[in-house]
Amino acid sequence: MKMHSDECCVQVEANGQRRTMLKSALGFAAVTAVGGLPWMMPGLVEAAALTKEQRDAMTPDQIIAAMKEGNERFRTGKAKPHDYLAQKRATAEGQFPAAVILSCIDSRAPAEIILDMGIGETFNGRVAGNIANDDLLGSMEFACAVAGAKVILVMGHTACGAVKGAIDGAKLGNLTGLLDKIKPAVDATSFSGDRSSKNDAFVDAVATTNVHRTIDEIRRHSPVLAGLEKEGKIKIVGSMYQLVGGKVDFLS
Repeated sequence: MKMHSDECCVQVEANGQRRTMLKSALGFAAVTAVGGLPWMMPGLVEAAALTKEQRDAMTPDQIIAAMKEGNERFRTGKAKPHDYLAQKRATAEGQFPAAVILSCIDSRAPAEIILDMGIGETFNGRVAGNIANDDLLGSMEFACAVAGAKVILVMGHTACGAVKGAIDGAKLGNLTGLLDKIKPAVDATSFSGDRSSKNDAFVDAVATTNVHRTIDEIRRHSPVLAGLEKEGKIKIVGSMYQLVGGKVDFLS
């Protein structure tokens, strides 16, 4: 019996989908049997998105550990082989991200890639200087209180242009008001040496202070998120991404 070319394509695609489903099911069963979680296991092809069951089974500490492992894979050139088209299809009717990341708009610091995450695994808010304004606070409240994310990660980075602008007192339209939100971090940074934007060490010290201050702002201005953290349902943590080397340093 001969099969037309278009029928062959349909059959091949169907077989491929069955293999992907079987692989995911076997991977989940095998990992669960040893007490682990597929999202945290290297070696499994990331063809399916994070499920509600997988997300809900993780603690905030496990999610943070998975982020650290993902960054290690990224910076050592061992990122997972993501099947983004499969992840797109898997998340079309629903999403169950484990974390929300507040990071800078800098083009060199894309959080999902840096942490080796796939589609549907993290909510992402980006604004120059990774500050927390009312809109971003509302977005994070949705991510955690409504959608079930368990970690808020504030990610600053080295050589941040917004931090340099705040140090220099730059003025430019609406950017002026944004930089005013970063300026308190400049004064709050203890540093012996040249306190100028030309001193990379000072810029990075201010950026680190700014991350801590952003976390404080989240807790102070969002009783919703502060309450979830006190109940142990979420963790709010900070980090600094090193443009040279690619490492994400989690802050204590």
